[in-house]
Amino acid sequence: MLFGVQRAKVLARTIKAQRAPLWPLAPTTDLPPKHICDVLLDGYLRTIETLYRIIHVPSFRKDYETVWQPEAQPDTGFMVQLKLILAIGATLYDSTFSMRTEATRWVYEAQSWLMSPAFKSKLGICFIQNNVLVLIARELVDVGGELIWISAGAVVRSAVYVGLHKDPAQLRNMSVLDAEMRRRLWNTILEVSLQSSLVSGGPCFIQMNEFDTQPPGNYNDEDLDAMEPMPKPSDHYTQSSVAIALRQTFPARLAVVKFLNDLFSTGTYEGTLELDGGLRQAYKDVRRRLQSLSATAQTKPRDFELQAVDFVLHRYISSLHVPYFSASLHGATYAYTRKSVVESSLKLWSLAGSTRTITKDPSFPYTEADLPRLCRCGSGFFRAFAFQSASLLGVELRALHQEDSISEVNIRPDLVNIVDDAADWYLHCIRAGETGVKGYMLLSILAAQIDALKRDVPKEDMPLRLVKASERAGEQCIPLLEELAGCKQADEEVDSFVNMDFQQSAGYLEDWDTLMADVFNLGTGTSWDSFLT
Repeated sequence: MLFGVQRAKVLARTIKAQRAPLWPLAPTTDLPPKHICDVLLDGYLRTIETLYRIIHVPSFRKDYETVWQPEAQPDTGFMVQLKLILAIGATLYDSTFSMRTEATRWVYEAQSWLMSPAFKSKLGICFIQNNVLVLIARELVDVGGELIWISAGAVVRSAVYVGLHKDPAQLRNMSVLDAEMRRRLWNTILEVSLQSSLVSGGPCFIQMNEFDTQPPGNYNDEDLDAMEPMPKPSDHYTQSSVAIALRQTFPARLAVVKFLNDLFSTGTYEGTLELDGGLRQAYKDVRRRLQSLSATAQTKPRDFELQAVDFVLHRYISSLHVPYFSASLHGATYAYTRKSVVESSLKLWSLAGSTRTITKDPSFPYTEADLPRLCRCGSGFFRAFAFQSASLLGVELRALHQEDSISEVNIRPDLVNIVDDAADWYLHCIRAGETGVKGYMLLSILAAQIDALKRDVPKEDMPLRLVKASERAGEQCIPLLEELAGCKQADEEVDSFVNMDFQQSAGYLEDWDTLMADVFNLGTGTSWDSFLT
């Protein structure tokens, strides 16, 4: 088992080193062929831009078409913005994220430009847009995504410095387009900051009384090009409808994150239930609004938009109850928490773990639904919580088998194969470029434990079965990592492991323990031990 662990770690380091370009990396005008860029741009516009309004699409498309003109000399800031958008769109291009290397390079170029001197002269709307885009791209492409919370704080301060926290109605001589772009951008910064806090477990340094910027208006982007644009009625679907709907739930979600993550939070179960009620009411209001748009509007929200809203809200519901989930498995006091975690996790997994056909052919980029592909090929918020929802469901299934009164026929059918399905899903994540195998190994161990409980295996035989399950998991993962890395260099690096003195090399085991703990870090202080006992 130890050899498999070290082999996987060496391969992971090799893969990451191969992907990372030299630093710093000056931005260039090099782009893939236009037909590929068109697909990447469309992938971004129909997904991430619908949730996080960052650009004015008609203006962006105009500049985008200019890039392809002969003798074009596009602005560096726009090229950085374009490449970040392409990097995000690349996560949806095909089922294996075949453009990961290019996407990583584009993120490095953007990071180099954003960190270059002459900072104040660049500090404007385009600069803030690019900072927000680089946060999203870093997380999805997995370029330092674990440090997004730190960078998000800097973006909030930059936005405040240029006055985005003040509603544009207070500013004179500003067009409706400029005012709306400021509202949209501030709204997105709030979302990204809150999301990074939920993922990292760090406090969210935002207070509702520290800004007065209103939510975005109900405009389509082309409406803002009119001389005197007027917002659409609230029951009319626009390109900003989903962002507006999520903003309505922001106070409830912010309260949850502060309850979970603030240093001096005195969280109690009564407080959990109170926040649960407010969050569920906000969720019902948003669902009712979006469903009314679907029923009445000529243009309707896309499936991705509706699914993403469900995903985001259920993630907060689950996170709120997870601190009490372990206790809920051993008594009726927290029965409501157990039900809430299971129901939300089932919803999250149903949205993320699609069983639709997965194709490697990028000429058929929509065979797999957008949200499942984003969860599988992209890193960060969506994939992490898809995995954690499957893990929580596996723990619930194990608990059901451990209860004396349970029988196979009493177990709900949507739970029976959840762990095996999740393990298969994780293998697809590795094929798409994920280098960590700890999640797959833990799912395999959990599946073996459940199988042993079903077969009434004696307790003293359990450790050996779990070790063998871990070994089999490594045997399945390592060929996939070797395919990603190419074996020669990795073989040379792993030779030193053969004669290792394990008494003097406890660091390998300590590091593996840390990696395992990270898998079940739900941002709530929950120990992973409860998942494996």
